[in-house]
Amino acid sequence: MVVWSLWSLLLWEALLPFIVTGAQVQGQVGGSVLLVAERPPGFQIREAIWRSLWPSEELLATFFRGSLETLYHSRFLGRAQLHSNLSLELRPLESGDSGNFSVLLVDKEGRAWTQTLQLKVYGAVPRPVVQVFIAVSGDAQPPKTCQVFLSCWAPNISDITYSWRREGTIDLDIKPGGLFMDGQVLSVSLGPGDKGVAYSCIVSNPVSWDLATVTPWESCHHQAAPGMASYKDVLLVVVPVLLLVILAGLSAWHWGPCSGKKKKDVGAGEVAPETENPLVGLP
Repeated sequence: MVVWSLWSLLLWEALLPFIVTGAQVQGQVGGSVLLVAERPPGFQIREAIWRSLWPSEELLATFFRGSLETLYHSRFLGRAQLHSNLSLELRPLESGDSGNFSVLLVDKEGRAWTQTLQLKVYGAVPRPVVQVFIAVSGDAQPPKTCQVFLSCWAPNISDITYSWRREGTIDLDIKPGGLFMDGQVLSVSLGPGDKGVAYSCIVSNPVSWDLATVTPWESCHHQAAPGMASYKDVLLVVVPVLLLVILAGLSAWHWGPCSGKKKKDVGAGEVAPETENPLVGLP
């Protein structure tokens, strides 16, 4: 009898006039989502059937003669619950649950109403990673300023959006001209008054968001202070001097012992003994 009723519903869906509506529903991996079965005013439901249409067509839940049934062998077996208002709850959600669903409702007068829904399941956004890069100083850069590039990145996430926020101010002070790579990179110019200013990178998708905050002026400490030599200038002076000292030390070590030996063998006012001739004294 149940099988016959199911076939009857499907036949009504194909032959009788009905109204089709569409909606988009979003959910997060590990969470739950409620697919609401909306109905016209005064529509008294007699029978209902929930199905998944894509990526595969499966029977999920039914309502016949006042009885709710969800024990059908689909990929949602054990994760689907049909409520008394005929809305279908799916939990816990998995990344492969995205797809199209439909509910067919029939009222006591035999009129059919079909609603289709599109479910999109997203993963939770991880905390992003922010790196600070110091721009090379140039003549065009104002004195006592530090030009930095803030790079933000979140791995393995689709449909993600990047945005920046300057902490501690009402005006975010983020100019579109300073954003690159769809908002992943922010260019800012810092001065001595910005030592405590922090910037936050916010990553988000339709169901979640997270952020990471940095104080970029701390990275500017690697640059030389005004009136002092930079670390590059110090290296240009120190390295050659160290090389000369090392070479001088090696030269003294190599020539010192040889010179000392000659002075010891041949003293002042002394004549070096002649080498004994083995032929002297022979007849």
